[in-house]
Amino acid sequence: MLAYPQIDPVIFSVGPLAVRWYGVMYLLGFLATGWLALRRTEAGLAPTRNRQEVEDLVFYGAMGVILGGRIGYILFYQFGAFLHNPLILFRITEGGMSFHGGLIGVLLALGLYARKIRQPFFAVMDLVAPLTPIGLGLGRLGNFINQELWGRVTDVPWAMVFPADPLALPRHPSQLYQFALEGVLLFAILYWFSRKPRPLGLVSGLFLVFYAIFRFSVEFFRNPDAHIGYEWLGWMTRGQELCIPMAIAGLAICAWAIRQHPKESH
Repeated sequence: MLAYPQIDPVIFSVGPLAVRWYGVMYLLGFLATGWLALRRTEAGLAPTRNRQEVEDLVFYGAMGVILGGRIGYILFYQFGAFLHNPLILFRITEGGMSFHGGLIGVLLALGLYARKIRQPFFAVMDLVAPLTPIGLGLGRLGNFINQELWGRVTDVPWAMVFPADPLALPRHPSQLYQFALEGVLLFAILYWFSRKPRPLGLVSGLFLVFYAIFRFSVEFFRNPDAHIGYEWLGWMTRGQELCIPMAIAGLAICAWAIRQHPKESH
């Protein structure tokens, strides 16, 4: 087995206030996204026209991620508890963020943003989609440092025993799998593909398809939520269920984009 690196989730604290790696990872993700969006704007490869519009883009996106991620987690994974006590929505110190909820939040926020700058919705999303994996990958590193969302029990040579695991069992470091697939590989694919002009919406559709494939695959190694377990067919997790409509939507967007601009599809 590999030894789990002892990393304190808290970087430093001042009185009751603590700066955590998880929050810093989100901040780095937003900064990196803004920097790359600004580079593409300056090169004339984005619907944004100046630094102010890029800064507004990052702000809208951040609000969508944070609010959508929290609300989505409660509705998708804690709905019963929410009905019993709606105030759990505000217990942010207890953690709980959902990618699928964050995605919905970003779609709504950037829809408003696109309307504000008077640009097509998919033009904005095609700019954001290749940059999003940066934040996703950094977020998974934050999960790894926090010792949360670990994998299933295994005997592979790179298994890890997480100190926070009460059973102290060797597990897949599934957070690192997600970092590699949803972060590094997804970024490489989409950033390379989007370097040239593509049909409007095609990059966004590919993001949905590839993320759904990668997330669905990693869920076979990730431990399901203890209070949910396996659902459909006795082996499918909630995360895998949410990936199915995501993949379908992505394929539909890709088909629509290619039909609208068949000559650009090459």
